[in-house]
Amino acid sequence: MELEQLIQEALNNREFGVSSAAAPPPPIKTVEAEKSSTTPAAAEENDGAKTLEAIAETIVACAHTTTTTTTEEAAKKAPEAEEVSIWGVKLLEDERSDVVLHKFLRARDFKAKDAFDMIKNTVKWRKQFGIDGDLVEDDAAAGEQLGRAVFMHGHSKEGNPVCYNVYGEFQDKDLYRKMFSDEEKRSKFLKWRIQFLEKSARKLDFRAGGVSTIIQVNDLKNSPGPNRWELRQATNQALQLFQDNYPEFVAKQVFINVPWWYLALSKIISPFMTQRTQSKFVVARPSTTTETLFKYIAAEQIPTQYGGLSKDGEFGASDSVTEVTVKPSAKHIVEFPVTQGCCVVSWEASVVGWEVRYGAEFVPSAENGYTIIIQKMRKINNNGGNDQVIRSNYRVGEPGKLILTIDNLTSRKKKLLYRFKTKLVSSV
Repeated sequence: MELEQLIQEALNNREFGVSSAAAPPPPIKTVEAEKSSTTPAAAEENDGAKTLEAIAETIVACAHTTTTTTTEEAAKKAPEAEEVSIWGVKLLEDERSDVVLHKFLRARDFKAKDAFDMIKNTVKWRKQFGIDGDLVEDDAAAGEQLGRAVFMHGHSKEGNPVCYNVYGEFQDKDLYRKMFSDEEKRSKFLKWRIQFLEKSARKLDFRAGGVSTIIQVNDLKNSPGPNRWELRQATNQALQLFQDNYPEFVAKQVFINVPWWYLALSKIISPFMTQRTQSKFVVARPSTTTETLFKYIAAEQIPTQYGGLSKDGEFGASDSVTEVTVKPSAKHIVEFPVTQGCCVVSWEASVVGWEVRYGAEFVPSAENGYTIIIQKMRKINNNGGNDQVIRSNYRVGEPGKLILTIDNLTSRKKKLLYRFKTKLVSSV
C-alpha cells in the first residue's frame, strides 16, 4: 500500500515524464451556437415581444459561458495523471499491477521507497530505450542468425516458459564477428536481446496465481571461454540491464554442460551471493546435464539435443512420456497393448547415457499367432550424444501387444523414456 501511494502521487504529479494521449476537451457552446438552435417559430416572433425574461435568459447564457470557460481553464492548469506501463501492464490498474509491484518490492527487500526509486529508473530506461515503442515491433532488430543461440522452447513442470541460451553457437567465427567485433554490433546484439526478453515478458500471466517467471537454461558446451572479452562484455551488459529492469523475472538459472573453469569461478563468487540468489542457481556438469533438466522440465518438453523427446514429428508436447529406471546389468520389458486391428503403432524411446541393447517385437493375442520380430536386439552406444532417439512404427493387423526390451549393459542405473500412440487405418 505504501508503494502504491508513492506511485499514485508520482502519477498525479507526472513525475515519470511519460506522455499520455489526453482526450480533446469538449467544445464550448457559445451564444452564437445558442442562437443558431432557435426554432423558426421563435424567429418569427415580433421584436417587441422580447421581454425582460428573454434578456434575463441572455444574461444567464453569458454567465454560463463565462463559468464554463473559467472551469475549463482551471482544468487545463491541473494536468491529468500519467499512464505508465511496465511489461505491458498498466500500473495501479488491476491485480496484474500488484504482481509487478511485488517483484520490485522483493528485489529491494520490501523497502517501499527503494522499490519506488527502482520503478522510476526502470520507466526512465524503458522510455530512453524505446521499449514501448518501435523496439518491440521492430522485427529487423531480431537477427535471424541468433535463433539457435537464444530461443524459447516448452515449459517447466510448474508452467514456466523455458529460455535456452546456447553459448557454443558463438564458436562460429563468422557469427561472433558479426555480433561482437565492434561497439555498434555489440549494441545491436544488446538491443535484440532486450527485445527478445520484452516479448517473452509480455506473454507471461501477471494475474494473481499466474506464471510470471521464466526458467533460463544456459548451455556452456563449447563456450568461447573467458578470454573472449567482447562476448563477456555484452553478456555482462545484458545481465545488468535484466537485473535492474526485470527483477524477479527468472525462477531458475540452470547452467548445463559446465566446464571446469566455470565450476572454479562459481565456487569463488558464490560466497558473495545472497542466499536467495544462490537458491536460483543450478550448475550441472556434462555427465549430469540431462538428469538435472529432468528435475525441472518434463521429457516431452525438453529438446532432443538435451536428452528429451521434444522434436517436430509424430508426437507433440501433449503426448506424455513415461520415465522408468533400468537397474544395473538388468533387462527391462515395456508392453503396450493393442486392442484393435488395422492400426499403426508409433513409439519413441530414449535412454540417458545409452550403452544398452534394444529390441522390439509384436505378439498377437491369438493362441496360434506368431511373434513378429520388428527389431532384433542391437547395441546402442552413446556415440551420438543425448539427442539419440528411437522413432519407429509398425502396422498391426490384429489385436496383441508391442514389446520393447531394454538390456542395461552397465553397472549403473539408466533412465528410460518412452511413449506410444496408435492410429486407426483402413483395412483395404
